[in-house]
Amino acid sequence: MKDADHRNLSWDEWDEMRSPRPKVTDFDVVVEKALSRRGFLSGVLAFGSGAAVMGTGLLSGTSAEAQSATMRRFGFTPIDIQTDLSVHVPEGYSWNVLTSWGEPLFSDTPEFDHATGGTAESQARAVGENTDGMELFNVGGREVIAVNHEYANPETNLPLTTGEVLSAEDALKLKNAQGVAVFEVARGDNGYAVVKDSPFNRRITHDTPMRLEGPAAGHDLLKTSADPEGRTVLGTLNNCGAGKTPWGTYLTCEENFNGYFGSLEEGADVPAEFGRYGILSGPSRYAYEKFDARFDVTKEPNEPNRFGYIVEIDPADPESTPIKRTALGRFKHENAACTLTPDGRVVVYMGDDERGEFLYKFVSNGVYQAGGDTSGLLNEGTLYVAKFYEEGRGEWLALTEDATGMSAAEIAIFTRQAASKLGATTMDRPEWVAVNPHACQAYCALTNNKNRGIKPNAGGDATPAEGPNPREANEYGQIVRWFPENEDHAAIDFVWDLYVMAGNPDVHSDAYAGSPNVTSGNMFNSPDGMMFDSRGLLWIQTDGDDSNEGDFAGQGNNQMLVGDPVTGEIARFLTGPNGSEVTGLTWSSDKRTMFVGIQHPGGSFPSQTGLPRSSIVAVWRNDGAMIG
Repeated sequence: MKDADHRNLSWDEWDEMRSPRPKVTDFDVVVEKALSRRGFLSGVLAFGSGAAVMGTGLLSGTSAEAQSATMRRFGFTPIDIQTDLSVHVPEGYSWNVLTSWGEPLFSDTPEFDHATGGTAESQARAVGENTDGMELFNVGGREVIAVNHEYANPETNLPLTTGEVLSAEDALKLKNAQGVAVFEVARGDNGYAVVKDSPFNRRITHDTPMRLEGPAAGHDLLKTSADPEGRTVLGTLNNCGAGKTPWGTYLTCEENFNGYFGSLEEGADVPAEFGRYGILSGPSRYAYEKFDARFDVTKEPNEPNRFGYIVEIDPADPESTPIKRTALGRFKHENAACTLTPDGRVVVYMGDDERGEFLYKFVSNGVYQAGGDTSGLLNEGTLYVAKFYEEGRGEWLALTEDATGMSAAEIAIFTRQAASKLGATTMDRPEWVAVNPHACQAYCALTNNKNRGIKPNAGGDATPAEGPNPREANEYGQIVRWFPENEDHAAIDFVWDLYVMAGNPDVHSDAYAGSPNVTSGNMFNSPDGMMFDSRGLLWIQTDGDDSNEGDFAGQGNNQMLVGDPVTGEIARFLTGPNGSEVTGLTWSSDKRTMFVGIQHPGGSFPSQTGLPRSSIVAVWRNDGAMIG
């Protein structure tokens, strides 16, 4: 396949093309089996005190009574689907663009050039591409946003070469377009804007020096010719979701890091362990290996082992060195949802975003104390993987040396293999995890899995349709929810249900229609990003099929919805431009402005002409009331 074709694939398609899984189930049999599971599905869908509401029409979005009830609970009238190239919000709300790819963070950097997309030098001092997870921090009364820049779109970012990476300058420009941006924002007469030249403004790229800490730091598998100690690494790759620690630092998550590594020699041997992570010889997505030897797996076979971690960044100190926290495991991290146990230990929930991979949590040994030393809290603790049982209960399996037969460093580096040894539950692409601030419960978006019941995961683990992943060939996704025993997030045991199963009731009348809280008025596919607001409402962002055809007819563009954990009600709040993913969400300190990420939009968003630019938009109520 040509390099140009590589660039047009999604990350999932890239992995499928590079490392196809063998089929184990005939598709026609799969569908027949799925239809027979409707009785089981009714037993795993639960909505607390709202269960009796399901048949009342409250969720239909079609009656005046439904609209009024939703307005009272959520503060807005749900909006219809959209298929155009703009952003839409409810009546009584407004939006504008806070910033976009290429906008300079410093006054000595030229304004964005639509003809060239800028240079490698200008990109290193400007907002990056494909905004994703983000958090806002109040630092001494000043508001600072940290935001991920997940990946590059070469045909957009390198318009002069129509996406071909032809030089070291091209490769450097793509490196500088990714990573993380930290910048101050302030409210003015026209709403929020980026504060140029703020002392907090900073770009972190694929070449920014970082420290490795935790059980894998210094291990032989992390040593390279440039770093014989195995404790310093350049850059962070494919930064997807995010998190915020109780002590005010930013956690950025390395997801599809495998696509950055390749070799000039196709078919060359690579370490056997690479197969589980999709790392192969041959061309990478961005051709880094042609211009930077550390991305050539035949020259630096340990370099890929230094990626796939969660990285901690201090947004209050632009001179600080980011730290890769290896104790939190190495896999395709989606986000990092932090909470505290009753005795003050830190819990971090994490999903591994690949078909048939696992859901994890980390529990610190140390206790968090405000104002105390937090430097080691994410270095020492226990990493667990989730096991779900059919009858609505589950347990966390500790990834220990005794249980896995692996050393602590090996568990940190080859976490997927360790989890497979324990028989963890293969999931439908576990993406963002969100923890309810008002109840001891957590939610995980299982975005979709077309291979469920058809193909095993990358490690050969079976993917039967059962438990929280009940539908074969699952194109729509679902959200699983669990309740830790004794209201303690460190507990081993939990009970679970499905908060929602996305689907299309206009096309299907079986399990693929979705759960009862999915109707013609609020249907969606592929839940991805999730965040709770201060009121305890769950905001759901989608990254799915926006063709508005076939199985996805009537679902329109990707969107952001809000859900009530008590009643199960879900209502559409925002739609993004066609072609975009809606991802990344945070709020101003006063909760009166919401910041939302619009990734890889179609057309020429946000302007009427020129290159399409991933952006962060600000949304507010016209009456100035709180919205988060």
